Amino acid sequence: MPRTGTLFASTILAAVLAAPVAFAQTAETKRPNAPSQTPAFENQTRAPLPEASPEIEVETVAEDLPHLWSMEFLPDGRMLVTAKQGDMHIVSREDGSAGPAIEGVPDVMSNGQGGLLDVALAPDFETSKMIYFSFSESREDGNGTSVASAKLVEGDNGAARLEDVNVIFQQMPSYDGNKHFGSRLVFGPEGELYVTVGERSDAEVRTGAQDLASGFGKVFRINTSGEALDDNPFVGTDGALPEIWSLGHRNVQAAALDGDGRLWTIEHGPKGGDELNRPEAGKNYGWPEVTYGVEYSGRAVGDGITSQEGTEQPVYYWDPVIAPSGMAYYNAEAIPEWQNAFLVGGLVSRGIVVLHMEGDRVAHEERVNLDARIRDVKVAPDGSVFAVTEQRGGGGSTILRLTKSDDQS
Repeated sequence: MPRTGTLFASTILAAVLAAPVAFAQTAETKRPNAPSQTPAFENQTRAPLPEASPEIEVETVAEDLPHLWSMEFLPDGRMLVTAKQGDMHIVSREDGSAGPAIEGVPDVMSNGQGGLLDVALAPDFETSKMIYFSFSESREDGNGTSVASAKLVEGDNGAARLEDVNVIFQQMPSYDGNKHFGSRLVFGPEGELYVTVGERSDAEVRTGAQDLASGFGKVFRINTSGEALDDNPFVGTDGALPEIWSLGHRNVQAAALDGDGRLWTIEHGPKGGDELNRPEAGKNYGWPEVTYGVEYSGRAVGDGITSQEGTEQPVYYWDPVIAPSGMAYYNAEAIPEWQNAFLVGGLVSRGIVVLHMEGDRVAHEERVNLDARIRDVKVAPDGSVFAVTEQRGGGGSTILRLTKSDDQS
């Protein structure tokens, strides 16, 4: 969906965005921050509510946890979680208790938006016990997002440690900032590892998202040793980082595979510009030259354009933002109304955003209000949905379990 030519928007669709009364049948009812911007196609934003939504019950699985950033299910149903300040824990499924901090986690830079970020199990975890995690790494010339591999070794009394810790990939160049590290880790169907990062936010460096020699604002595709795959789009391109899969991203904190094994991402946009994309090899997603939304000050981003030759339109965008973090593709049967939908954590929207897809477009959007900032979302083996909450500035994270009400089953 290239951002080419003049944006097409029918007068009816423009009126929908301008008239508050028309918002009644959409999940978002607040006025947009950029009311003069119009979508490029139907349902690119403010898609209608589905005809029916399941009644969802919410229970607390674990509480009084440190400030969590991500979770991953272990094969036996326990939860491996990362805490922003730099610890990992294994959380019991039975009573929600967190085991002692896992030994061997490297030091992390946890200032600002930095910290211990995502964690993913190797595709062969049951035999290899290998995990991969991303974190904000302090360096002599600044800091940046890095990815490490390690073997998870469990001992007695719930204790565990990481062995053979190895930093396999570093986002370069380093930068002395504390914002927009990303980051999500997703293994593809052939064992390839997608790594999402941010563009470090500040105006003087965010243009690196458009620079193939810079690791800012990219999705990378590497193997489990951290090396670029031979069929990556910029392998052999002079001056380009061979690990790059796609470019022009702002701050990608949500990523998941769909039912066909294709990568989808959601990035934090500016004020009114969060984007759902399906990153494809070598394609440019526009930031900071092309975007929906405005600067936090209310001024236009760059030239204020939402379309440009050579850049891609987002599949979907939010204005105002949901502040996305964590996402999962729902292909279970426990909540049939959500089959083939993306479930997205919302920090600002304080719940889960459900995107019902038709092909590669959003047909409907609904929201499950959890009255909490949602940092990560996972689908459990039994088809229930787990959401990780956070509080600004510290601990108090909980893990919530969402199920369909028995009255509807």
